Amino acid sequence: MHPYQDATQPVADRVEDLLSRMTLEEKAGQLFHSMLMMNADGTPVTETDGSMLPFTTPELIEGRHLTHFNLLGTYGAREMALWHNAIQEMAAHTRLGIPVSLSTDPRHAFTDNIGASFNSGAFSAWPEALGLAAIADPELVFRFADTVRREYLSVGFRTALHPQIDLATEPRWARQSGTFGSDAKLTGELVQAYVRGLQGEELGRDSVAAMVKHFPGGGPQKDGEDPHFPHGKEQIYPGGMREHHLEPFKAAIAAGCSQMMPYYGQPIGTDWEEVGFGFNKGVVTGLLREELGFTGIVCTDWGLLTDASIFGETHVARAWGVEHLSVAERAAKSLDAGSDQFGGEQCPEVIVELVESGRISEARVDASVRRLLREKFVLGLFDERRYVDPGEAAETVGRADFTAAGAAAQRRSLTVLTDGPLPLSGRPKLYVESVDPAVAAAYGDVVATPAEADLAVLRLRTPYEERPNRFESFFHSGSLAFAEPELTRILALLTTVPTVVCVNLERPAVLPEIAERAAALIADYGASDEALLDVAFGRAKAEGRLPFELPRSMAAVEAARPDVPNDTKDPVFPHGHGLAI
Repeated sequence: MHPYQDATQPVADRVEDLLSRMTLEEKAGQLFHSMLMMNADGTPVTETDGSMLPFTTPELIEGRHLTHFNLLGTYGAREMALWHNAIQEMAAHTRLGIPVSLSTDPRHAFTDNIGASFNSGAFSAWPEALGLAAIADPELVFRFADTVRREYLSVGFRTALHPQIDLATEPRWARQSGTFGSDAKLTGELVQAYVRGLQGEELGRDSVAAMVKHFPGGGPQKDGEDPHFPHGKEQIYPGGMREHHLEPFKAAIAAGCSQMMPYYGQPIGTDWEEVGFGFNKGVVTGLLREELGFTGIVCTDWGLLTDASIFGETHVARAWGVEHLSVAERAAKSLDAGSDQFGGEQCPEVIVELVESGRISEARVDASVRRLLREKFVLGLFDERRYVDPGEAAETVGRADFTAAGAAAQRRSLTVLTDGPLPLSGRPKLYVESVDPAVAAAYGDVVATPAEADLAVLRLRTPYEERPNRFESFFHSGSLAFAEPELTRILALLTTVPTVVCVNLERPAVLPEIAERAAALIADYGASDEALLDVAFGRAKAEGRLPFELPRSMAAVEAARPDVPNDTKDPVFPHGHGLAI
């Protein structure tokens, strides 16, 4: 037995022993945190068509020495556990047997976006982070994160690619549903509870490491476009509130978050270098490391170095401000900036080339590998935490008490904007749209047309503009206003029959006409039909308050400053609005 394999030895000694035994190629593999998919039966992928993943699982683990992966897709709990064990076994048979660290984007809500989050599937279903912010209860967020930790541990996830603590200050930005809204103080309180729920008081064998994102705050995107795409790369601060966006990150660091992800955005018009944050030494080393004192792992957002095929469509590397550099030059600049790991990439040969050419020292590589290996040891991955029990996974994921807690949080998060006839009583004749008629039948007599109804229940989603390529279509951007002819159709229904309207707010919808004519208006951030109808009929209490304001018009949105919270003129509903019924 080598010292690094001896669980009785101090972690620091185990790290140094393992590091001393690694080849440059093995070290280089640690600097990449790439994607994997699995077969539905729990077996690793051994063939690929290249439309999403360029390499098979054995090629990445055995051939390219990678040991950090995030899982794409939704699967059964037992199958995920079986797959996790299979790839751990594959890693155990490599020369040094370095275990895999498995991560995931959020999996406990309703959004399904392969670039950002997955719907809950087998896991307990909770409201989106915006809904947790609407409740504004740190103790609930702690219980939520502790539930996430337990479910993740059972299938082998040891790093959460969340929480996302950007401030929702630009109403058009596509990523707001994953945030805690526009309030920096509340976001700071909730992220501390979230980190404690995932990691405990300190990182250990029962922890899930929190990779907090997106430093130094990804909310102030020019025109609300997302920097996953070239037309959204610019991040601006016309209101001078750059420091304000840092407040939640200071709270996350104080809570001991293990990892940090810089965003793609390219800051424009500041004293920072105008390059994406993952390449930005003034931000990663100067601000995050030196000024704020962060000592954990810095992992870039996904796809900064190489162009990639996503759904068979080519997407250029998100190397904003350094597009002219070669892949090797981009990697060197990111390492110089202070990054430890490259998300969504799998090109360790580039690191080998940089060291062998003298552009990057092996000591610089060692500094990052040391951080990455330390976390594997602290999490127990070299010891008893390497494998999981598929039977226990099947019993833990979606456990009845976890599911009930999520359902209760869905109800609490609903935000009553106007109450009108609420709470409803009796068994009215109900006309429903985007509500399951079988569910509605438990509350009233479902009819086929508005003319037959005493009351209608209509569920809507925040509007967005269709985008041409498949990957971008998941990122709902552009106008927040209901367009014709849909708006006229909605208003006609509201005129025909008293209607309870529920709008899913993944972004701040522009809905003054709907607010005026609806019999009652409710906002949700991920809630089942049962949750909505329980609140509407007084069987559950809605406690939500708007986590951002709802603008009156797109003109008001366009005139607002993207770095300033709640900056639109004369909003229909202000931040914090919500009625008790």
